[in-house]
Amino acid sequence: MEITVDPKIKEIVPEFKIGIIHYNNITVSDSPQMLKGRLQLFQEQLFFDLEDKDLFDFPGLLEWKLVWKALGADSNRYRPAAEALYRRIKKQNYLTPVHSGVDMNNFLSLQYEIPLGLYDADLIEGEVEITVGTDSDQYEGINNRINTLSNILITKDRQGAFGSPYVDSNRTAVTEQTKNALHVFYLRPSMDRDTALEMLTAASNMFTGINGGHAELRIL
Repeated sequence: MEITVDPKIKEIVPEFKIGIIHYNNITVSDSPQMLKGRLQLFQEQLFFDLEDKDLFDFPGLLEWKLVWKALGADSNRYRPAAEALYRRIKKQNYLTPVHSGVDMNNFLSLQYEIPLGLYDADLIEGEVEITVGTDSDQYEGINNRINTLSNILITKDRQGAFGSPYVDSNRTAVTEQTKNALHVFYLRPSMDRDTALEMLTAASNMFTGINGGHAELRIL
């Protein structure tokens, strides 16, 4: 699958980088108790941390808020997904298990303090571009609303936008029928490539440890 990043993004955020993992022959199912327990425990620990810390004491959340604003998104109305997860946990509104794909994606996003997107690769049509959305970029999101993605980063294929670090679309959502997936990591710009590769390797090992299959990774 060909994936490109709009050069205009790097004109605004010179160190911008994206991590990509392709998974093949995975099996998505009800999460094992180990993953459910780990996700719950991590959220409980974060809740206690957030009693003493501001959200933006977490470097990943702060860095993505700055990227968000640099690209022109309204950071008060629309928030990067990782920040939104942390805000939920601060209210003790913990995430409940969905399935082994979504639960692992949420765990990794919380752990690394960055937005992630997980998509069914067989539902993506043609080449993929990561760019900044306009008023014409819309989709029905997994939040069950029609989302307009003006000035928000998007991933788009031949049909149009299908993902973003704000909210993903229903069209390419991973389900228990998914066999091949695309995992997009909206990396912290300050992270060097070697560290990013180590992180992607660790994340892919965790993901395939739960969901099987094999992974190929790269940084754009």
